[in-house]
Amino acid sequence: MNFRRLFAIALAASLASACDASRSVQQYTVADFYENDQFLGTSFSPDNSKILVTSNLTGVYNAYVIPIEGGEPHALTASTDDAVFAIAYFPNDERILYSQDRGGNELNHVFVQNPDGSVQDLTPGDNLKASFSGWAHDDRSFFVQTNERDPRFFDLYEYDVETYERSMLFENIEGLTFGGVSPDKRYIAFVQPYTTSDADILLHDRETNTTTNITEHTGSVANAPADFTPDGSALLYVSDQNQEFAALYRYDIATGDKTPILAPNWDIAGASYTKSGDYLRVSVNEEARILTQVYHAESLEPVELRGLPDGLVRAMQFSPDDSYIAFYATNGSTPDDLWAGPLDEAPTRLTDGLSAAMDRDDLVAPEHVWFTSYDGVEVPGLLYKPHQLSRSAKAPALVMVHGGPGGQAMVGYRALTQALVNHGYVVFDINNRGSSGYGKSFYKMDDQQHGEADLGDVVASKQMLIETGYVDPDRIGIIGGSYGGYMVLAALTLQPDEFAVGVDLFGISNWIRTLTSIPPWWESFREALYEEMGDPATDSLRLHRISPLFNADKIRAPLMVLQGANDPRVLQVESDEIVEAARAQGVPVEYVIFPDEGHGFMKKENEIEGYTKVIEFLDRHLKGSESS
Repeated sequence: MNFRRLFAIALAASLASACDASRSVQQYTVADFYENDQFLGTSFSPDNSKILVTSNLTGVYNAYVIPIEGGEPHALTASTDDAVFAIAYFPNDERILYSQDRGGNELNHVFVQNPDGSVQDLTPGDNLKASFSGWAHDDRSFFVQTNERDPRFFDLYEYDVETYERSMLFENIEGLTFGGVSPDKRYIAFVQPYTTSDADILLHDRETNTTTNITEHTGSVANAPADFTPDGSALLYVSDQNQEFAALYRYDIATGDKTPILAPNWDIAGASYTKSGDYLRVSVNEEARILTQVYHAESLEPVELRGLPDGLVRAMQFSPDDSYIAFYATNGSTPDDLWAGPLDEAPTRLTDGLSAAMDRDDLVAPEHVWFTSYDGVEVPGLLYKPHQLSRSAKAPALVMVHGGPGGQAMVGYRALTQALVNHGYVVFDINNRGSSGYGKSFYKMDDQQHGEADLGDVVASKQMLIETGYVDPDRIGIIGGSYGGYMVLAALTLQPDEFAVGVDLFGISNWIRTLTSIPPWWESFREALYEEMGDPATDSLRLHRISPLFNADKIRAPLMVLQGANDPRVLQVESDEIVEAARAQGVPVEYVIFPDEGHGFMKKENEIEGYTKVIEFLDRHLKGSESS
């Protein structure tokens, strides 16, 4: 008996047990799910009394502070339109930095807000994009990248913390990707990408004005800097050299010696020292969960942290003096909650993002599962099973496809997913071949086979769902955003008989146009993207073949499309044209444009409107009812 059959039997048994124990579940509206609140980010105030976070409590993301001893969040910004994302407290006072764009255009600026509420744009100008890039080790300056000199490349500037006077630290004329500054500011680490799975680390010496490739290699190896050691003598970096998963290494700057440090059987996503240098935080991508592990920096002995909550603990931060920790935790069914406390004591939950009107037991945590695809490749994903599954009727299902193309479906709260499951839809959030987190061979399996090899996995996942015994084979739809939106359109045009409906969120319909109109600030990534997807100048025939727009005459299933008018990545014309072409086939098409959004949603009210319409659409065309 093969693995696929074994898994199907085990999964069917699991679902049978769930269905035998099925219970009444309160059904919530999409608006109910947006009574839940999201919190993200952690920056301790200089006196460790407060934590700076970002939240959408008002429906638009703003900066808030939460007392370390507990209490209600206090708003520091009050934007009613454009999202504000808190960056950090200043090291020695209560000024804060935050980032903001206009209408989702992704042209972020970096702002400083004083304790009296006055604000200054540190990166003024039109048509530029800026990002905060860290504090200097001595806390007397900080780093910002902007593309004001050349829209294709990001130069690195150093700002004085008091006067905000700046000087260019590095003129980036080669399109390198910034990776960190050493404590003495002598060295700057950069990434030189070749493809999405092949990159080198360049170390620039500002004293000698020389740049050294420290990871020269043959073949395809993904290398990325992690952090300089506290004394500046070495650089930690991650690499999948000679192995499937990225391990952590130490590069000695004086000798050039490279020493392996940690090599779990999953990708190390990053590592960083605390301010004191006493502790090392390591992030590991394990079964679609980013887990934070803490080590004593010198011995690499694990640090025993007391009283951690059950579920996924991630995004752990230390206060500058290492006396406190803060992190987020969830089991994937409810919003991430912020926890904090002294390092040597059990932490306390500081937020409760779940609405008081909701019962936690009505929501669903995902199960990480595998199935055997059309060619024998084992493919993973996250399976969400409604509590109200019943033996009396088979359930409708949706295959959900993530963005990227090299993204990953991760454990974590997503309002749309929970709303769908709450309304009785089985959801399989697939990590088709080409997804991150499962080794470099799996990641490269879809290179220049997009809309073909990876779409084959999406189609094959239907059989896994059918073999559970509780999914209706005739009521399986597909939904996805960004690259996942492309996969929806590809499924409906290249495999038109496979899915009963499709929901495209901000998806690509014409690869030739998209690849020739990518934002200028993606220049350093352009060649890598072309290597993976294909160069529109030389691969136009294949790109034409896999572009849904040129196969729209094959669309038979009902289609819904959501699009942001300000999207700089997937232009509105992408959706306009596929909608027009689909309507010409006489199939039901619903099209919703959001004039104040870009590539994805930033405003609760728009998400509520869009996702309410998605569920109404699915109830009509997949569930087969006018109401849920």
